[in-house]
Amino acid sequence: MGLKASWRKLGSSARPLAGILAFLVPCGFGVMLALAAPDFDKIERLALQRYGPTGAESISAWRRMMEDARNLPDTEKAQRVNLFFNRRILFASDMEVWHQEDYWATPLEFMGRGAGDCEDFSIAKYTTLKMLGISDVHLHLIYVRLQQGSLPPAAHMVLGYYPDPVGEPLILDNMISSVRPASMRSDLSPVFSFNSAGLWAGGSTASLADPTARLSRWRDVLERMRLDGF
Repeated sequence: MGLKASWRKLGSSARPLAGILAFLVPCGFGVMLALAAPDFDKIERLALQRYGPTGAESISAWRRMMEDARNLPDTEKAQRVNLFFNRRILFASDMEVWHQEDYWATPLEFMGRGAGDCEDFSIAKYTTLKMLGISDVHLHLIYVRLQQGSLPPAAHMVLGYYPDPVGEPLILDNMISSVRPASMRSDLSPVFSFNSAGLWAGGSTASLADPTARLSRWRDVLERMRLDGF
C-alpha cells in the first residue's frame, strides 16, 4: 500500500479496527459525540482559579477565536485553529510540564499551563473543531512515525482533517503552522488513528505506539474534559 493510500485508509469510517470497537464504546468513546454546548463560564472560572489571570486570558482568547471562526468554511476553521494553538502555546515535554513520562492534558489544562506536547496540541485542536461543528467523520487523531534527518523515527501525534472522509487528510501539526495535505508531509508515516467513534489501524503499531495503552489515556482525558465543562 502506498503512503497516500495509507492516509486514506486511516480516514475511512468504513474500516474500524475489527475487535476493538466493542472495547471502545464502554470506555468512554461516546463522551465527545454527546457533547452539547460547553459551559464556557465554568471553563473560564476554573482557568482563573487554577492558573490565574494568564490562564483565564488564554481561555478568553480561545473563545473569541471560535466566535470569529464559527461561520467560516471548514477548511478555514482548521487553518484558524491550527494557527491559534501553534502561535499561543509553547511546546514542552510532559516531564517539563507535568513531571510525568506520558500525560494527556485536557484543553483547559493545556491552555492554562500555556505549554504541552504533541498529544496536547492535537487533542485541543480536535476538541475545538468539534465545537465548531466538524464531525468525527472528518477528524482523526493520528499517531505517525516522524522522520527528522538521520535520527531514528520518533512517535508523534497530529490531527487529520479529512474534507472527504475517505480521501487524503490535511495535517494539523504543532511543528508547522501551515495546514498541508498529507502527501506534502514526506516526514510523516501514519500508524493508527482514532476519534470519539473508534480506532483505525494502517499497519504495524508495535514499534512506536501501543493503541490499547493510548486508548486508556484517551478515555481518561475525555472524562476529565467532562468535569472541566466540556
